[in-house]
Amino acid sequence: MNKTIKLGLMGIAAFWSFSMTAQESFTNKKGSDYKFTTVVDLDETEVQNQNRTGTCWSFSSLSFFESELIRTGKGKHNLSEMYVVRNAYIGKAENYLRMYGTFNFGQGGAFHDIPWVIERYGIVPEEVYKGLEYGEDAHNHDEMEAVMTAAVKALAAKPQGDKLTPNWKKAFEGIVDAYLGEIPSNVEDFKFTYQGKEYNPKTFANELGLNMDDYVSLTSYTHHGFYKPFVLEVQDNWAMRTGYNLPLDELMQVMKESLKAGYTFAWGADVSEKGFSFRDGLAINPEDPTTIQTRGSDEKFFNSAGAEKISNAFMAPTKEKMVSQEERQAAFDSQETTDDHGMHVTGLIKDQNGTTYFVVKNSWGTEHNDCDGYFYASEAYARYKTMNILVHKDGIPKEIKKKLGIK
Repeated sequence: MNKTIKLGLMGIAAFWSFSMTAQESFTNKKGSDYKFTTVVDLDETEVQNQNRTGTCWSFSSLSFFESELIRTGKGKHNLSEMYVVRNAYIGKAENYLRMYGTFNFGQGGAFHDIPWVIERYGIVPEEVYKGLEYGEDAHNHDEMEAVMTAAVKALAAKPQGDKLTPNWKKAFEGIVDAYLGEIPSNVEDFKFTYQGKEYNPKTFANELGLNMDDYVSLTSYTHHGFYKPFVLEVQDNWAMRTGYNLPLDELMQVMKESLKAGYTFAWGADVSEKGFSFRDGLAINPEDPTTIQTRGSDEKFFNSAGAEKISNAFMAPTKEKMVSQEERQAAFDSQETTDDHGMHVTGLIKDQNGTTYFVVKNSWGTEHNDCDGYFYASEAYARYKTMNILVHKDGIPKEIKKKLGIK
């Protein structure tokens, strides 16, 4: 969120605040007629830039866990996205080969990849592992992805005959380490000093005190039963982890009530819609999307912050469509709704008409819009295009937790 318009509310009422404490309004871009006021504003760390990578899942998830550390009194920490990415790539390669080369391999991932990595390999601060071993100041995984993909495809073809040799994993790790940075094969031997104390990745994870079992993935689709876990069928869910299925109204209830209770959440959504414009600081679901024109393209991994969108809908509130559960499902089944991007929701705001928007922290840097790298997603957009969220179980309203069987 634009730090010049946060109105100094950080820290009020244990990380959140109501709009009654600040009446000054703000907008999404220069010259816009949108007038927003704050409803909930939760603590977060600085906006990062994933640059030319498809690793939004790591940036958004770690941003979420960094807010969790603030919420639990552990202070501000900048955790290493590339340490997570490095270890996840190895897991993806193992999974790809177990599936005989018929499964997904690529830069994408899911929120639950972070618990998957932390449980196995721990975590480290950004200053300890930057993942920039290839002579650039900003992340760019184009070459690394090309080399890794060629390697796993060649391995899946079993060039030695009818089996893989024991050396394949060491060879693959060598590729990842060459680009991101070498670490010992036993992570407990990876020693580092942080804030005057010595750790390894596992002891540092223990020091942070986050229990990965406390975090729950939620979604809403009708091709599986409600209140039960299922594996969301998207390519980037390479680890085949499950999430709980809720009716759409209850998913939206969790998203709003968790914020009001002081819990941020990681947000996975389709951002390839006409109503999504990071440059304009908005994601909306206009009743008539034909009024929006697109100039340019959504570059691979959105490294240039996506296409330019031209519409009065980004300059003044417009009538939006609140989709039904059935319309949401139809968009998923037809693959109109796609698993595009992971982000971090840190607050709630309302416009002058009383419409609710989620405050979304992105990972495309701060220079591409007037909101310092944040944007505002309307409730109508979130209702239609949310793929899933990751939230602390205590952020879920009690009656919904009971239906899910979560204690």
